[in-house]
Amino acid sequence: MEHAARRRFLGILAGAGVVAAAGGGAAFLANARDAASYDAAVESTWRHSDHFDLPLPVAQKELVRYATLAANSHNTQPWRFRIADRAIFVAPDLRRRLSSVDPDDHHLFASLGCATENLVQAAAAFGLRANATFDPTAGGMRLDLEQAPAARSPLFDAIPRRQSTRSLFDGRAVPAEHLRLLEAAASGDGVELRLFTERTSIEDILGYLIAGNSAQMDDAAFIAELKSWLRFNSAEALATDDGLFSKCTGAPTLPSWLGRLIFSLVVTKDSENKTYATQLRGSAGVAVFISEKNEPASWSAAGRSCQRFALQATALGIRHCFINQPVEVPAVRGQFATFLGAGDRRPDLVMRFGYGPELPRSLRRPVDQVLQAV
Repeated sequence: MEHAARRRFLGILAGAGVVAAAGGGAAFLANARDAASYDAAVESTWRHSDHFDLPLPVAQKELVRYATLAANSHNTQPWRFRIADRAIFVAPDLRRRLSSVDPDDHHLFASLGCATENLVQAAAAFGLRANATFDPTAGGMRLDLEQAPAARSPLFDAIPRRQSTRSLFDGRAVPAEHLRLLEAAASGDGVELRLFTERTSIEDILGYLIAGNSAQMDDAAFIAELKSWLRFNSAEALATDDGLFSKCTGAPTLPSWLGRLIFSLVVTKDSENKTYATQLRGSAGVAVFISEKNEPASWSAAGRSCQRFALQATALGIRHCFINQPVEVPAVRGQFATFLGAGDRRPDLVMRFGYGPELPRSLRRPVDQVLQAV
């Protein structure tokens, strides 16, 4: 919810006299306390560790915390972690799967890859080397840990600053040397990165983005699933430590009942398509990630590649935002693959990137909530 949609949202609120009916001074004070608590939770969540010379069991929990700061769909955080003697397992939490937007769990496994990459980057700072492999038996990623000289990298330093932001970018081009660094960061794991910076190509991609978004906005199951992950105020966001908080897109905070009541008046197919068009046309480029095989191990590899791209972009002061609609709707995905010349490979993830402002941050569940008992 932003830009034209947000202006419409504010107009609806003013016309309805919502401010006057909000509940008076007591409600105002409660909202202020919730907002302060939310800001404190954000500060506690998005931070670097105070110490890196830690006993292995303590370091492993810190590595899990860094892993939870990774990108994931709808901020569902669909992962479970298990700590072994000298290993960490990253497994899917199927209770948090998105059956409508992600029926085959592609994005879920890509999210596991994103978390894995954060963990790999963080391990080096704690004097560990994390050797990551896909474990078919466990149905997720296994990271074996061994001692190594401690080393902090720009990608590790970027972890608490990385953010997928729906803000407008300013249209500036990314320098060629920075594009090369992005390509280098994303390389490996059998994943191909395609970068599009020409205006004609970006307009072509916009067509697939609008086609995918239109199909999703016409799908009642998709809308119902999306609504279930929306958080309209600080108290609601704090109660779950997950989901899509309206404040993080620049929209106003509201009582939960009111936000859900007027959601359909604000987020429409036409308003969203216009917003996406404005956002994409202001972006410096689009990144598309294509893995070798259409299977969970390759989806996780695409997530790792994408996370490295995002961390390198963050280190360079470049913003990014997922625009996965072209790969989420099967009919559109096939057409998009033809446009890409991907053959029989499945395009995995799509991002726009450029220069723009930071937006408020989302929350993550604490480590004790994502750890699986041995």
